[in-house]
Amino acid sequence: MNQEKVSELRKWMSANQVDLAYVSDPSHIAYFSGFDSNPMERILALFIPLEKDPFLFAPGLEVEDAKASDWSYDVIGYLDSEDPWTIIVAEIKKRYDIPKKMAIEKGQLVLDRYQRLAETFTSTDFSADLTPLVQQLQLYKTQEECQRLVEAGATADLAFEIGFKLVKAGATEESIVAEIEYELKKQGVKEMSFPTEVLAGPNAASPHGSPGKNTVKENELVLFDLGTIVNGYCSDATRTVACGKPTDHQKKIYDIVLEAQLKAQEAVKPGITAAELDKIARDVIDGYGYGEYFNHRLGHGIGTTIHEFPSIVGGNDMEIKEGMCFSIEPGIYLPNDVGVRIEDCIFVTKDGCIPFTKTSKELILL
Repeated sequence: MNQEKVSELRKWMSANQVDLAYVSDPSHIAYFSGFDSNPMERILALFIPLEKDPFLFAPGLEVEDAKASDWSYDVIGYLDSEDPWTIIVAEIKKRYDIPKKMAIEKGQLVLDRYQRLAETFTSTDFSADLTPLVQQLQLYKTQEECQRLVEAGATADLAFEIGFKLVKAGATEESIVAEIEYELKKQGVKEMSFPTEVLAGPNAASPHGSPGKNTVKENELVLFDLGTIVNGYCSDATRTVACGKPTDHQKKIYDIVLEAQLKAQEAVKPGITAAELDKIARDVIDGYGYGEYFNHRLGHGIGTTIHEFPSIVGGNDMEIKEGMCFSIEPGIYLPNDVGVRIEDCIFVTKDGCIPFTKTSKELILL
């Protein structure tokens, strides 16, 4: 269990007169408890009281795994044939009586699950929202968390190394993806942090495109966007490479994106705002006349989930501080022509930042 973060949660609970917190997002449950699981449609829940011991509620088929994890308190399970809410309510009443004020994740908890609690605990105040608190707790990474992000970044670099060797005319996008993930699994990387993207030629002009049977062709660019999960922490990085010799047009687009990415990354330091970072990259691309083709935010936070707080975007005047971790990923996407994105996730230091991925950002010719 992450005692430091649970202590911070309890300080917030005390200040807001909350006597019970219900954590419902599986990734946040892993963040606090150390038990990482995807329950699918089943219910996984973590209940943390202000003073007494917490308990973890899990599907019956995962109870033994939960007990074998870093979680050191009770694990309560349920069978598929049982009503989970009957058991949850009974456990809450037995352990904590009727909560006067229960905090929930309003940004995540689905309506029918909230209603089951509210229908039983009719006198309980559910106004307290855990979502902003969890965002704030995840905002600043500990030294241990940064080390896990470094390890995840190293496996992303390994994935690039594997993938670049597969770039050749005639190779399909989906075959390259399959080979990357197969080789990573052989080396102990069990899970990608999101579906791997390998997009060749005009397909890369879709920022969130899906790899398919499209083949790599000579003298075009190939975009790799990928990430891994290591010890519960994610990596996320993007590189764009060339198969053969890129055209002058392709090279120009690449150089603009690289300039934007480097300038923004070099500007990261405590005191600058998220909006100012976004503007630095956007001004570069605007200056070359391609501003309308950079159609997403500059970056997002990263940690136990692939997209965390903060959002590095115009209008967000949040001040960047030491310990924050987020992506810097400008791109240009010209429909039916070419797409380029270059991305590193970084850790903010007292006077700059350190990237988690080390793969060269100079245009690699394959």
